[in-house]
Amino acid sequence: MKNNSSSPPSGSDRDESGGDLGKKTEGVTIITGDPKKAIIKLSGPLIVAMILTSAYNLVDAIWVSGLGGNALAAVGFVTPLYMILVGLSNGLGAGATSVISRCIGARNPDGVNNTAIHTLIITIIISIFLTAVLEIFLNPALSSLGAGKTMGLAVSYGRVTFAGTILMLFTGAAYGILRSEGDTKRAMHAMIISSLVNIVLDPILIYLAGWGIAGAAWATVISQALVSLVIIYWFFKKKDTYVDLSWKYFKPDFKVTRSILGIGLPATAEFLVMSTVTAILNMILVQVSGTDAVAVYSAGWRVVIMAIIPLVAMGTAVITVSGVSYGSRKYQNLLIAHTYSIKLGLVVASITSVLTFIFAPFISQIFAYSPETAYLAPTIAAFLQVMCVFYIFVPPGIMSSSVFQGVGKGLTSLIFTVLRQLLFVAIFAYILAINFDLGQQGVWWGIVAGNIAGGIIAYLWVRLYISRIQRQV
Repeated sequence: MKNNSSSPPSGSDRDESGGDLGKKTEGVTIITGDPKKAIIKLSGPLIVAMILTSAYNLVDAIWVSGLGGNALAAVGFVTPLYMILVGLSNGLGAGATSVISRCIGARNPDGVNNTAIHTLIITIIISIFLTAVLEIFLNPALSSLGAGKTMGLAVSYGRVTFAGTILMLFTGAAYGILRSEGDTKRAMHAMIISSLVNIVLDPILIYLAGWGIAGAAWATVISQALVSLVIIYWFFKKKDTYVDLSWKYFKPDFKVTRSILGIGLPATAEFLVMSTVTAILNMILVQVSGTDAVAVYSAGWRVVIMAIIPLVAMGTAVITVSGVSYGSRKYQNLLIAHTYSIKLGLVVASITSVLTFIFAPFISQIFAYSPETAYLAPTIAAFLQVMCVFYIFVPPGIMSSSVFQGVGKGLTSLIFTVLRQLLFVAIFAYILAINFDLGQQGVWWGIVAGNIAGGIIAYLWVRLYISRIQRQV
C-alpha cells in the first residue's frame, strides 16, 4: 500500500516481523485484540470520569454563585478564554492518542515513546506561549468581551486560572497518552482525583479561607497540580505504563510533530467552531424569542451534554481502536469498529431518548426551582423532548469523526464539524426560526436537522474511505 501523511511517524524502523512489542500491558492487549471488546472496555472508565467532571463543573458554578451575580458573571466572561484551553487540551490529547495508537498497531515501540516525548515538548512550548499571552492581554481581552463592572473579579479569577495553563494542557496530553495504550482506567482515576479535590477545595478556599472568586480558581489549579504529580509518578517513577517517557528515545522529527498537531489543532478548531455556533444560535434566539429563549437553551443544553457523555466516551475509544487498526493495516477492523460503535451508540441513544422524554418535566424543575424561574420549566421540558430526536442521530457523526481522527485525518474530522455546525445547524436554525416563523422551536429543530444531515454525510464519507483503503491492500 502506498504510504501517506496518515501513516505512523518514523520514530524507528517498524517491527515488520510482528515480533515483540516490549512490555505488553493489559491495555495494549485489549486494543490490539477484538475491536468490539476494546470499545466496550475503553468506554466504561471514560463514561464514569466524564460524568464526574461534568458534575464538578455544575458544583463549581453553584459555589461561585454564592458570591453573588457579579462573581458568576465574572466567571462567565473568563469562560470563552478558558474554553480555548479546554479545546487545546483535548486536541493535544486526541493527537497523542491517534499517533501513538497507530505506532502501537504498526509494532513500533520506539515510535510510541518518541511520539509521547514530542507530545510533552509541544505541550510545554505551547503552554509557555499561551500563559504569557493570556496574562499580558487578559485585561483588554476581558474588556472586549464586555466584563465592564465585573472586570476586577474577572481579572482576579483569570490571573490564577491562566497561571495554571501548563497544568491543564499537560494533564490533557497525558490523558491522551494513557488512552492511546488502552489505559482508560488510569486516566479515569486521575480525572476522578482532580474532580473530587476540586469539589472539596472550592468551599474551603472560597469561603473558609476568604479568597472569594480567586479561591475557585486556586481550587482548580491545585487539583490539576496534584493530578500532574500523580501522572509524573506513574510515568517517571513507577514506570508500569507501556509508554516509556525516557529521553533516550527522543529523536527530533518534524514529521512526528506534524502528525500530532495534524490531529490536535483541527480538534481544537472543532471546539471553537462549536462555540461560534452556540453564539450564533443565541443571537437567533434573542431575535425571535428574547433572552428567556437563551436561558432555556443554555439550561437544557447542559442536560443534553450530560446525556451524550456515553456517546462521546465511545467516540474517544474509537479513536484509539481506529489508530491501532490503521497502524497494523487491519482495515477490516476499522469497518468493524465503525459499525459496532454506531450500533451500540444507537442503543444507548434510544434508551436515553425514551428516558429523557418521560422525565423531561421533572428534569426541567432542576433549573426552575425558584419563583423567578418557575415559568421556564414547561419550555425547558419541551426543548428536552425535541432533543430526544437529536440523540438518535448523534452516533453516526461522532463515531465517523473519531475514525478519521484515529487514522490521522484530523482535517477531515474538522470539515465534518464545520459542515454539521456552521453549514447545517446554523442555516437550518435560521431558516426554520425566521423564514418559517417557528421561533425558538425552529432553532431546536434546526439543531436536529443539522445533525441528521451532517451525520449522514460523515457516515457515507467514512464508508467510502474504508472501502478505498481496503482496495489498496
